Amino acid sequence: MSNTLTVIAEFTAKPGQEQRLLDELTAMIAPSLAEDGCLAYQPYSHPTHPDRVILVEEWIDAAALEHHFALPHFQHVAAVLEGILAQPFTLRRLNEIRA
Repeated sequence: MSNTLTVIAEFTAKPGQEQRLLDELTAMIAPSLAEDGCLAYQPYSHPTHPDRVILVEEWIDAAALEHHFALPHFQHVAAVLEGILAQPFTLRRLNEIRA
């Protein structure tokens, strides 16, 4: 059984902070994908609500995700998000179900 971990994070920007949210999450793609344990890292904009962004990530395991949380690029974006989000973001951790 695989220990792969999929993470879905949901963000809602404060009014006027929509582009900043997109810019900050987009800036996280390259450094996150450069991490040894990151398999995928992709933000998606909501088609009818420009203030909402969904981030889908895949990690080799929970330890890789925890390591990600401790890195400077994550610490930076976490601090920025505190000021631009309308509400705290949600984070769902999902394990694959194999048939």
